[in-house]
Amino acid sequence: MKLLVCGAGGQVGQALVVQAASLGYQAIAMGHDALDITRSDQVDTALARHRPDLLINAAAYTNLDHAEAEVAQARAVNARGPGNLARAAASFGIPLFHVSSDYVFSGAPGRPLRETDPTEPTGVYGATRLAGEQAIQTTHEQHLILRTSWVYGLYGNNFVKTMLKLGGKANELFVVDDQIGCPTRAQSIARVLVQLAHRYQLLGSLEWGTYHYCSREPCSWHAFAVAIFEQAVRHGLLSRSPRVWPISSERLPRRAPRPAWSVLDCERIERTFGIVPRSWRNELPHVIQLLGELPARPFHPAPSRVPYRVYR
Repeated sequence: MKLLVCGAGGQVGQALVVQAASLGYQAIAMGHDALDITRSDQVDTALARHRPDLLINAAAYTNLDHAEAEVAQARAVNARGPGNLARAAASFGIPLFHVSSDYVFSGAPGRPLRETDPTEPTGVYGATRLAGEQAIQTTHEQHLILRTSWVYGLYGNNFVKTMLKLGGKANELFVVDDQIGCPTRAQSIARVLVQLAHRYQLLGSLEWGTYHYCSREPCSWHAFAVAIFEQAVRHGLLSRSPRVWPISSERLPRRAPRPAWSVLDCERIERTFGIVPRSWRNELPHVIQLLGELPARPFHPAPSRVPYRVYR
């Protein structure tokens, strides 16, 4: 089976290409330079040239704070882009898998959020992500939207890699403790998408719609940071851990609001496909170990999402 992966330069996109290859699928990796999903002509040309069996979109504008000022750019990538992909996929008669976000919800604390719960995004990023979902839903019947949260992994910029970089320089860090979510490994998201692609290949169809997938065991950013440093010291990436202090979100103001509650209910994907999420506490050590084994690559702090303050 031939998969065309949009956003192949991002965290989930790179992991998708690796996962697909491990199962013997041909993954056509298309980053922004190769395919601008905001350009419908480029989307049509890519599908006509490569004739994939399945289209997977992992491309997104993810800088929350910049999105509040760069509304047009965020809307183009997160809303118009998925709409272009859905229209093209429908015209070529192939399914579209799309990675979306927990930020489509308001973040009001309570029980884990189900796919049927009201979506009430509080910022431009969440609103444009929701608009992208709606564009797909109204354009192409054969779609699968996978909402996830707090993505980290080996590739790109993310909270884990930023903490590791700061941990080697800072004596103290203040990290917010009143935002609760489920850190989710990019490789696990990719694995789920490839498993669903395999299921589609075998059956010729799927139960289409929107699904939630994230790791088990909710935690705060502060608790996640503490666990990162514990594992980094254990695996020899850091000689010592900085002191990590909790801080409230109101003491660390940002332009874009962050949900206080980003815990997704994954019962539907487990019930429908038998996909059982793993605990982030079991997956984090593997990521830390692999990061220690990989050649050092330059990267920048995760743009605007990392809720911390550094004291040297």
